[in-house]
Amino acid sequence: MLLLFGFKTTQHALPGRAGTCQYCRSFVHHHLEERATKFTLFFIPLFTTSRSYRITCTNCGQTSKITARQKNALAR
Repeated sequence: MLLLFGFKTTQHALPGRAGTCQYCRSFVHHHLEERATKFTLFFIPLFTTSRSYRITCTNCGQTSKITARQKNALAR
C-alpha cells in the first residue's frame, strides 16, 4: 500500500496599513502576509498545522513576525 502525505506552506497577502516603522521610524505603508502550513494526504490539504503573520515596511524592507492578536488589531 502506498500512502502519500506531506506538508505545504502557502502565503497570502492581506490588506496592509500605514503606520510608523519600529526600525526606520518612518510613517509608511506596511505589507501584511499570512503563512499557513497545511498537512496534505494524496496532495489534498486536510488541515492547517501552523499559521504565522509577517509585516514588512515598504521604506526599509524590514520584516518582523506578529501575533494573530496584533494582526486583528491592525484590521480595525
